[in-house]
Amino acid sequence: MSAPQVHVPYRKVGEFTGFMKEHRINPEVYFRAGDLISATGEELRGLVADLDYGPAFTVHAPFMDLCPAAVDPGIREVTLKRFSQTFDAAEALGAKAIVFHSGYEKWKYAHNVDIWLKQSLKTWPDLIRRASSIGATIAIENIFEDEPSNLVKLMRELGSERFGICFDTGHMNLFSTMPLAEWLDALGEHIVELHLHDNLGDLDAHLPIGDGTFDFGALFKALEGRGDIVHTIEATSPEDALKSLEALKGYL
Repeated sequence: MSAPQVHVPYRKVGEFTGFMKEHRINPEVYFRAGDLISATGEELRGLVADLDYGPAFTVHAPFMDLCPAAVDPGIREVTLKRFSQTFDAAEALGAKAIVFHSGYEKWKYAHNVDIWLKQSLKTWPDLIRRASSIGATIAIENIFEDEPSNLVKLMRELGSERFGICFDTGHMNLFSTMPLAEWLDALGEHIVELHLHDNLGDLDAHLPIGDGTFDFGALFKALEGRGDIVHTIEATSPEDALKSLEALKGYL
């Protein structure tokens, strides 16, 4: 298994550079839409050169206001534009994985998952081909899902080795109505990345591993032997990132 990734917002890269170099961090760079508008390929390649210890990069795409399953063609057009810019950034960084949100909210789609699925299938095939062309994997993150059946349907419909699940522990702990074991039974074979953070089940607090109520022991026991999964620490500070990295050692 490769060394873990750590969430780093692009707007804070300069602030985090010393921390990344000192601890030889593999960054998962999170881009907001504004970052993608202003960032240039030259700047991104400069970041790769500046981190001269040769880290592995992953990328987290923007999500505010965007929806890969949008019914409104205007929203879908903007979403695809931002996703294309995300791929440009990922290519400049040499990223091995790109995380996107699923865009599914059961209330917004009136519990009609087929509408979401139909629109999603218009979006992802071209992006899967783009991912394959740059040697990256797309990882779809669970957000507001209280159970995983919509994600299972998407995985089965697309059936690509370049398209999998980013299983987010904090979101599952906060929103799920199903036990962890049932999530892993449904999604286990499709999981290509983990977003690792904790909470008390009442707020998406992004606490360090072990500071909340999520059962990390059960997670890692279920995924034991899966050396192909990217492990990403989603922390709100360098101190919390280091605490999570240390806690993670006890599970791997």
